Amino acid sequence: MAAEDIPDSADRLAAVVALRRLADQLEDAAVEQAMREGWTWPQVAEALGITRQAVHKKHAKRLIEAGVTLRRRQ
Repeated sequence: MAAEDIPDSADRLAAVVALRRLADQLEDAAVEQAMREGWTWPQVAEALGITRQAVHKKHAKRLIEAGVTLRRRQ
């Protein structure tokens, strides 16, 4: 769908918000699956193009609450 197909600015902005939420949900699911498969924080961070600290800060609490066993630094 092209931007000009969306009637007005409010609808366009609402579409952006919806896409951001979807992207966050997809990221959450992908990170959780990777961690369940034994990926390390640096591997996930590299795949996402962010720092290990950033991915840890964004996802660690949620993963722990979901019962995911997180790998510790060796």
